[in-house]
Amino acid sequence: MARMTAARAAVEILKREGVSDAFGVPGAAINPFYAALKAAGGIHHTLARHVEGASHMAEGYTRTRPGNIGVCIGTSGPAGTDMITGLYSATGDSIPILCITGQAPTSVIHKEDFQAVDIASIAGPVTKMAVTVLEAAQVPGVFQQAFHLMRSGRPGPVLVDLPIDVQLTEIEFDPETYEPLPVYKPAATRPQIEKALALLNASERPLIVAGGGVINADAAELLVEFAELTGTPVVPTLMGWGALPDDHELNAGMVGLQTSHRYGNATFLESDFVLGIGNRWANRHTGRLDVYTAGRTFVHVDIEPTQIGRIFAADYGIASDAKAALGLFVQVARELKATGSLPDRSAWAASAQEKRSTLQRRTHFDDIPIKPQRVYEEMNKAFGPETRYVSTIGLSQIAGAQMLHVYRPRHWINCGQAGPLGWTIPAALGVARADPEASVVALSGDYDFQFMIEELAVGAQHRIPYVHVLVNNAYLGLIRQAQLGLDINFQVNLEFENINSPELGVYGVDHVKVVEGLGCKAIRVTDPAELGTAFEQAKKLAAEFRVPVVVEAILERVTNISMSRTNDIGEVVEFEELATEPGHAPTSIRTLKV
Repeated sequence: MARMTAARAAVEILKREGVSDAFGVPGAAINPFYAALKAAGGIHHTLARHVEGASHMAEGYTRTRPGNIGVCIGTSGPAGTDMITGLYSATGDSIPILCITGQAPTSVIHKEDFQAVDIASIAGPVTKMAVTVLEAAQVPGVFQQAFHLMRSGRPGPVLVDLPIDVQLTEIEFDPETYEPLPVYKPAATRPQIEKALALLNASERPLIVAGGGVINADAAELLVEFAELTGTPVVPTLMGWGALPDDHELNAGMVGLQTSHRYGNATFLESDFVLGIGNRWANRHTGRLDVYTAGRTFVHVDIEPTQIGRIFAADYGIASDAKAALGLFVQVARELKATGSLPDRSAWAASAQEKRSTLQRRTHFDDIPIKPQRVYEEMNKAFGPETRYVSTIGLSQIAGAQMLHVYRPRHWINCGQAGPLGWTIPAALGVARADPEASVVALSGDYDFQFMIEELAVGAQHRIPYVHVLVNNAYLGLIRQAQLGLDINFQVNLEFENINSPELGVYGVDHVKVVEGLGCKAIRVTDPAELGTAFEQAKKLAAEFRVPVVVEAILERVTNISMSRTNDIGEVVEFEELATEPGHAPTSIRTLKV
């Protein structure tokens, strides 16, 4: 038998489970693991500037390609607590990441030793498993179980905490005979699929709601085939965006209180049947449940049995992996089509596209300071279908989701359930590391950008290029808008006169200087006519210098982005002028009909 430290055994298991990249920050209590990482080779490590940043890099890495599992590593105490936000974010969106932390020696964990904290108890509620390994011989089994759990059922994160003495203890372990455990995923049965299809076929105006589970299961092609076979329009959720191309004839647009389209909400409110696949019925998608469910029959397919009925009681539920269910949906639909047993949905699908041609928001404004809508219009022109967009939360993300276009799965990479500020920069670095040849474009408001701005230095050090669009209004814009109902505007104003950059006026932080100080490139734009040129220049700079390039658009201070103020998807307030002629929305998927 081969003899090695438990830390070395853990590294060997990582490699045999398919791990090729890790993100982290070393420290005294995790140094033996780092020594094993160096001695074993085969895993590329990216040194973060903040351990929370490492966890978000791991998230971005996982979200980019099917089968990826991002790994984040930190020392004991605050390193683990710093990564809790990343674990929560990963749990909320069903993203498998592995968090490895160091720990004080087993003999003194309970004695308030330096940086000794019960991280397993802290992480328990936001992981599928969180464990402090007290016996070195258990390390191989714990890591084997970690990968099994991350991949099985509803995917999610795991934390493994390794006391320093456990890492250093030698154990018997043979890497050559190691095998990953089989992955378990529930699968629909044919009778279940037949019943669901019977309900769909009995309706007149059906919709498919495609959630992030479709993308997690790598089932987008099956979704498109099933929609085409049955002629059923598809509503992607924010996490399912890209499951079918935005320009597909059956894409009905997004539905919700914020990240939604006028035409998407209008079509949904006319529907009489909804088949949800791999979605959570998230509250910002549904809004008021009485409005969302009224007059509609619901079938819910989800990999997690306890998710079915959690938000509201569907008329029929199926516990299944999205890919397994869609494979059967396609098979049965093909058989029904061959016998002429599928209803003709062409008129219903055409009505959804008619709404796309008439219910549009205006994006073309020439105002100075820049209106944010114009930024997204110019992004649509500058960045093509291959672009992987990365964003987290705020008016920037909401408006971007309303106005940008996504054509492929895993090309809108968004932290949906948790929405932590600061997520975008490290996540974008993880995405760019996972797909080095990709066109990666991040989108942030000024506050999200400032939360973890130090991670830009990681991109400079490790030569990880991407383009970051920064829309700056020196405001907590989404919180300011949320305060309208309380008739306050309190503690949301970020403006100040920067004594070192008086040319900024009241916009405060000089992002260009900070970005350049961190080793990256930056361009500031104040005229909307210059946005297109700036985006092209940013792409060239990123390719030339192999570092992140920030394009800062100086926005008008106050913009209210379309959203509901009553929690009703039928009452979304349009604060800006709507498109009334084609030139008002020149990059819309469908040319505006007037």
